[in-house]
Amino acid sequence: MIPPPDRKTLAFTLIELVMVIGIITLLTVFLVPAFTNLRRTSDLTAAAYTIQGLLEQARTYAKVNNTYGWVGFYEEDGSIASTVPPTAGHGRLVLSSVASLDGTPIYSSAPGPIDPTRLTQVGKLVKIDNVHLPLFAIGTGTGDSFDTRPALQFEPVAGYNYSRFGELNAATPHTAPYSNSQFPFQYPVGNPAPLAQYTFLKTLQFSPRGESRINGNNYDIRRVVEIGLLQTRGSAVPIAAQGAGTSTAVYNNDAVAVQISGLGSVIKLYRR
Repeated sequence: MIPPPDRKTLAFTLIELVMVIGIITLLTVFLVPAFTNLRRTSDLTAAAYTIQGLLEQARTYAKVNNTYGWVGFYEEDGSIASTVPPTAGHGRLVLSSVASLDGTPIYSSAPGPIDPTRLTQVGKLVKIDNVHLPLFAIGTGTGDSFDTRPALQFEPVAGYNYSRFGELNAATPHTAPYSNSQFPFQYPVGNPAPLAQYTFLKTLQFSPRGESRINGNNYDIRRVVEIGLLQTRGSAVPIAAQGAGTSTAVYNNDAVAVQISGLGSVIKLYRR
């Protein structure tokens, strides 16, 4: 019969335990930032897909129901809970989709809010935390990556800001769209008209043919319209590596550009 091994030979020494704990601690230091970065990238991608889904829903509703639809964009302070009236800031994107009840664009040539009693809500109000809409440097239009994505149209007055959404609360010329819609809409809508919680001054309109147009009839149909996304921590926005505070800023952080074509309303995502 083989005698059982000495218990002392199976035990760890204090030095061995300290070494194991040290290795685990070292691995944790290196791995936690990697997992954090992975989560941020995943969150930003999820936000982009949420926007894509909302735009597709608005376009489809307009085409199927032979009517006009609008998606409104608003960015509020993400470091606090939503307020009424809302607190403009960075870090929380608010989106609302509505459609005309009678198949017409409702508004006339005279500027003014769209009558909320003539609108229907398409889906729920959407709020996306920890994102900011910046103005990215323009793609080169030479490929299919983030940096080579299709270029936006340039205009002598507004530069590229007739063709995108970003820095919604900044002052002209560093905000896009370059000017507010002459035909904003509110949330919620209905009859009788409810008290407005949000008023959307930056909008994207869809026609019964599926065409998309910034701010209704304010602007011509663009070749593509871009919505840029950056990850934030609450209301803290990453600092641009180049061109901070301008309409062509370059960021080294994870970024997503959502582009929608004006005529076919084809939506595509470009991720860095």
